Amino acid sequence: MTTICQSCQEIAALHPLEPLTKTEISKVAEIVRADIGGPVGHVRFETIELLEPEKAEVRGFTYGDTFERAARVNVFLAGVRGVIRYKVSITEATVLWKEDLPDSRPMILGEEFMEIEACIKAHPDFIEGCKKRDIEDMSLVCVDPWSAGSFGEPEEEGRHVSHSFCWVRSSPDDNLYAHPIEGLCAVIDITEMKVLRVDDYGVVPVPKLDSNYTAEEQPKLRDDLKPIDVVQPEGVSFAMTGRRIDWHDWSIVIGFNAREGLTLHDISYGGRPICYRASIAEMVVPYGSPETQHSRKNVFDIGEYGLGKLANSLTLGCDCLGAIHYLDCWIAGMDGEPSLIENGICIHEEDFGIQWKHWDFRTDKTEVRRARRLVISSISTVGNYEYGSYWYFYLDGEIEFEMKATGIINTVGCVPGDPEKTKYGTEVSPGVIGQNHQHIFVARLDMTIDGDINTVTECETKADPMGPDNPYGNAFYMAETPIETEGGRKRDPYSQRYWKFNSGENTNIMGKPTAYKLEPLHACPTFHDPEGPSGKRMGFIFNDLWVTPYDAEERYPSGEFVNYSDGSDGIGTWVKQQRPVKGTDLVGWHVFGLHHLTRLEDYPVQPCVNTGFKLMPNGFFDRNPTLDLKPDMNKASCNALAAE
Repeated sequence: MTTICQSCQEIAALHPLEPLTKTEISKVAEIVRADIGGPVGHVRFETIELLEPEKAEVRGFTYGDTFERAARVNVFLAGVRGVIRYKVSITEATVLWKEDLPDSRPMILGEEFMEIEACIKAHPDFIEGCKKRDIEDMSLVCVDPWSAGSFGEPEEEGRHVSHSFCWVRSSPDDNLYAHPIEGLCAVIDITEMKVLRVDDYGVVPVPKLDSNYTAEEQPKLRDDLKPIDVVQPEGVSFAMTGRRIDWHDWSIVIGFNAREGLTLHDISYGGRPICYRASIAEMVVPYGSPETQHSRKNVFDIGEYGLGKLANSLTLGCDCLGAIHYLDCWIAGMDGEPSLIENGICIHEEDFGIQWKHWDFRTDKTEVRRARRLVISSISTVGNYEYGSYWYFYLDGEIEFEMKATGIINTVGCVPGDPEKTKYGTEVSPGVIGQNHQHIFVARLDMTIDGDINTVTECETKADPMGPDNPYGNAFYMAETPIETEGGRKRDPYSQRYWKFNSGENTNIMGKPTAYKLEPLHACPTFHDPEGPSGKRMGFIFNDLWVTPYDAEERYPSGEFVNYSDGSDGIGTWVKQQRPVKGTDLVGWHVFGLHHLTRLEDYPVQPCVNTGFKLMPNGFFDRNPTLDLKPDMNKASCNALAAE
């Protein structure tokens, strides 16, 4: 999805929170290479990203000011296990800090995918396993590298390991996932690029039926749907200053990095701060099969692969519809050279129905206003799955995040109709199983409601018992309890529980703290045991909200280095300190997701399924903030039959 671009015009960062430029990435790589030394290609780069400045520096910034630039860097050395972390001053061209972590492992990088596949396909034991399944043409065999987790296998201890699963195409452009090579799994040491073993759990016939989704493979394409054009004849309503967008009363700095992908910074409405930084900081996909080769499927797609590294270049009129503004994204390749993801971020406006309406039946007068929203989005492909990250900003101050999951389900093989296999999945085609799994996401929300001093309160609806104070048994009310110490909380749908981020510095017209509420729309209970090897590594999923005090080094709920982790780093460890969070600079970590019991309709390519959450103003304004919208009649609208 990335390209090397030698001629792309570069604009220097205009804001301290804008991502690193092409030139800055090159300069950082040069500084780190010089510090380590060694032959060309010896230093391999996992990530180069912005070292975000202190909040006070950002708060004092005015456009036109000069500012320091610095970077975080993770590197590893060819043939050597471990990671070296750096903080580098770009302005001064110096190393600020470094740390050698021999027991940590880098992400599995996109540049390694095909190298891993080639290494496995060349191994005689793997070739022999394919022959047992009547596969002779190895050029049609495809191998996906999967992170291995930490399962205490002696042969894997101390190594940088990938497990693998494989499929075979019936032709060069065939959908490989229709033909799983079940039971054949190679384990590879990525550092040495050496196959450690090839596990063969027994021959299962490879499904032969093709299941293709491309247009040219369909017997007929329908022609009954007429075009829908999105037209803004007077242009868009937003303006860009570098990577800052101003739309309606919103102002947002748009960031991007190799791990999280799309990030949003310094979010404000009408000049009032709401959220200092928002991102999807982790995603884990736990599978639900107890079979030996499949029980280890527990992939951290952000922490172990990098959503930003796998971002798509988006296509006008296809991925994004209407009057579109794109932002390019620069990341570092494994060699440290800048790689361009052209059109990596899409920005546009959408009509969103009515904002509000009322008909006064006494006067027969109607007032109605149209709603619209600003959309900032990015799409990444992680192996077989696509993940579309969509941030929505509404006229009334609401913020919504939606994750759209599409692509192709991970498939395994079976003897058609095998009840043992279908217990833990759905047979979507004869001999092809889509296994039960979940997609669990964590939003890191550094909230700043009218300032950095905030308090989270837990809000629950309660009913008075029927009696003298509630004679008709109809009374209910909202009880609000402040969260005073860091930790985790669970959603309770029976009390309509939600959480509110309250300002410690500002009040509304009623004398209450200005606030935003987090609507946990898609909490996703897990079915993994927290004491299992996978459960220990993803301990953050066992609560729906975590609240911690702000710490610039506490960035990811599963810890800084997830590959081969054992769960001892991350949010579950941080909260054991029991730090106070009432009336302080705090971070909310919202856990949400998709519970995916595969359907026949998810195959051979999955229609988008959605999950997400909302942040809604709750006493942030003194009244409806959209009263100043003009009445409007869309003159391009017409009667449908008249349009023909």
